[in-house]
Amino acid sequence: MSSPIEDYALISDLETAAMVGRDGSIDWLCLPRFDSPACLAALLGTRANGFWRVAPRGRARCTRRAYRPDTLVLETEWRSGSDAVRVMDFMPPRAQLPCLVRVVECLSGSAHMRSELRLRFHQGRVVPWVRDAASGTVAVAGPDAVWLHADGPVVPPDQRDPTVLDFTVPAGQRLALTLVWSPSHLAEEPAPLSVPAETALKGTSDFWRRWTAQCRYEGPWRDAVVRSLITLKALTYAPTGGIVAAPTTSLPGCIGGERNWDYRFCWLRDSTLTLSCLLRSGYRDEATAWLDWLIRAIAGDPADLQAVYGVGGQRLLHETEAPWLPGYERSRPVRFGNLAEHQVQMDVYGEVLDTLCLSLRAGIPMPGRVWGLVEALMGHLLRHWREPDQGLWQVRGPGRQFVHSKVMTWVAADRALRMGEALGRNGSCHQWRALRDEVHREVCRQGWDARQGSFVQSYGSAALDASALLIPRLGFLPARDERVRGTVRAVRRLNHGGFVRRYAPAGRGVHDVDGIRGPEGTFVACTLWYADALAAIGRPGPAREVFERALAVRNDVGLLAEQWDPDAGRQLGNAPQAFSHIALVETAFALSSAPSPSRRSPGASGRR
Repeated sequence: MSSPIEDYALISDLETAAMVGRDGSIDWLCLPRFDSPACLAALLGTRANGFWRVAPRGRARCTRRAYRPDTLVLETEWRSGSDAVRVMDFMPPRAQLPCLVRVVECLSGSAHMRSELRLRFHQGRVVPWVRDAASGTVAVAGPDAVWLHADGPVVPPDQRDPTVLDFTVPAGQRLALTLVWSPSHLAEEPAPLSVPAETALKGTSDFWRRWTAQCRYEGPWRDAVVRSLITLKALTYAPTGGIVAAPTTSLPGCIGGERNWDYRFCWLRDSTLTLSCLLRSGYRDEATAWLDWLIRAIAGDPADLQAVYGVGGQRLLHETEAPWLPGYERSRPVRFGNLAEHQVQMDVYGEVLDTLCLSLRAGIPMPGRVWGLVEALMGHLLRHWREPDQGLWQVRGPGRQFVHSKVMTWVAADRALRMGEALGRNGSCHQWRALRDEVHREVCRQGWDARQGSFVQSYGSAALDASALLIPRLGFLPARDERVRGTVRAVRRLNHGGFVRRYAPAGRGVHDVDGIRGPEGTFVACTLWYADALAAIGRPGPAREVFERALAVRNDVGLLAEQWDPDAGRQLGNAPQAFSHIALVETAFALSSAPSPSRRSPGASGRR
């Protein structure tokens, strides 16, 4: 039986990440990058697909787990009688080779521990050759070699299997286990760490605390905001500045269903919110690195603009299935790669131009060729904006005239005009202004359902879509506009258990819009957009209630998945999800600046 998604914590070295369960088992690890094949994949299968557990021998249960304050160093404790032990898991920010360190500290009594490592390379499939080496154990398969080192006495209970180690740590003492990856063709054995484990622990803690100290947010939800920002930083591929949507693949939106996608890539739909989140939080360097990644990734013909790219900006993300993996709680298929690379998503043009405009306003230096990019993107939109697409949600059904995509076309024209004014470049402004006005009229005519008093998902449809909540934030209409208020009221029909779905489900059959069978959970980001919209239309009290409800479904170490199942009371989808944590930070800023209900004028009604 798989552990609940919310049982997992994240550690990262800013190039890849590991998922650590409450039982002390690392069940997901890709080396050397986020998008590399997994060498520990029990998360999507069984222990036979790879794991590394460090825990007390016997049936001890975790009694406490937390990150060290303002860091990504995870501490897990077990207590039984007079015996107490703490395991500190971390990945030092990468200097050379990827390294994962597990420091075992006995707090009282004696810690009788076991380390059990089962490496399975190439997505949990290939059993490596394992042999003893001068400083520990090495496992080799194909291009990969992993070295395991202990800095104290350990004993394999079975001499034929050096990957299972027993050891005892006396009270007040520590023992460190270090796992290092290297290319298998390198002849020399890598040093387990360039510094002692204790030094690496202090250095890693200090790195994160220095980084966290830059945070500008000082509102009532600082702990949640800081943890979300640390998570966002942990999902950053430092060499390029790209930020992955999640470190995992194929954690399901429906247990036992087929809504299982690979999120170890970078989505343009997240770009503006990511940049805004980083800038307002005080992380200008990260915002600049993200912008640089974006500009490099989209270089080329605007007709070839993708919705998703790899961490290095690569375009080929061929989607395959892994039939040898049974899937998380039998949720199949397990997918690697993402078909969204081939989809037409017209909203991404607006996302890119909104990001460039925000960068310009923030004073981030941009290369001179950016204006040529703006003109090229707008030229493509002028020719193609009327075409149907797969939309924000990357539906796998037929293309439609999605309202959000049209709103983002308006955003593209609006931001291009603003940038032209700021830069003194207005050669095409009459065309762009005409496009902006035409799209606005069309959306207000064809995207509006007078019977429901709401904007809808696509032209000619009565279906609601949570993306309509973004209309006031994007500036398409002011929050005081009655059409915005009507849409916010209507979106309540997407409410399930106090959380918001992205659109209405289709039961167990194939959804007529997204083309996928089965239901899904509510979306954390959509729920937070609803809180934003409530605050924008002057209802800060209900907005705070929605926000606090979303905060309550973080796991014990403050992490959010993509979705929440109110019926089962559990997280769903890939985790931790950058989109969810970005939305959390943005909403915290919005609500911190919104007037408190207690400060409202006398006689103001609680409902509008």
